[in-house]
Amino acid sequence: MISDLPAPADPAADNAAAQVIEETFTKVSIGGIESSDSPPGLLRSRVVDAWRRRHGGGSPRPILALVGGYAGSGKTEFSRFLSDITGWAFLDKDSLTRSIVERLLVSLGGDPNDRHTDLYLKEVRPLEYRCLMETAWDNLNVGTSAILAAPFIAELKDEAWFARLENRCAAKGIDVAAIWVRCDPESMREYIEFRGAARDAWKLSNWEEYAASLNVEASPPTAHVTIDNRLGAAISLADQTRETLKRILT
Repeated sequence: MISDLPAPADPAADNAAAQVIEETFTKVSIGGIESSDSPPGLLRSRVVDAWRRRHGGGSPRPILALVGGYAGSGKTEFSRFLSDITGWAFLDKDSLTRSIVERLLVSLGGDPNDRHTDLYLKEVRPLEYRCLMETAWDNLNVGTSAILAAPFIAELKDEAWFARLENRCAAKGIDVAAIWVRCDPESMREYIEFRGAARDAWKLSNWEEYAASLNVEASPPTAHVTIDNRLGAAISLADQTRETLKRILT
């Protein structure tokens, strides 16, 4: 992992590593990064700055990064990659809330693996996201940047919700970045089958119905950076970046 690597031996190695990170973000961002002051460009700068800060410099201003996308799109993999580079706290919704969600669904007379009925969507899902956001605030309030991995489908489509989040963060001196991980249905199905999670049983059993409900070609209006995570795209680039950095830093 990048976090296990030794500090650069000289400024040239540091700059070379930073360049690798910059190039990778440009490659995985759909449409590329046209200018340094665009939202993708600013996020790229923050990531490189965070990597440099781990070696003694950079800005301490915390950032909240929301990594959203459909099930199996690669949110968790990308979030781990981002956390590995930056050292920001990585908070995955399922890891934080799955056990409680399953028990709550059972107590309400439902299926512990339900993720599509009104019982889950109206009674349980809001509590999941509240737990995730409260954990993020615990980190941000002590100056620790946080990466949140969750679908955020409804949230990132709601411009008013995102505006309120930005205003709350601005009042606390926190930056916000929204990242949408885009993937095609074929790749998502392969990712979902590979992880073998019980919560995906309904999706796989009703794949045509589920896939027809997804708008995989569009990014939410509040998602400022769109990452391409189709098979053979972002994940392979992340692995390539890790290997390149190892060669540079060792």
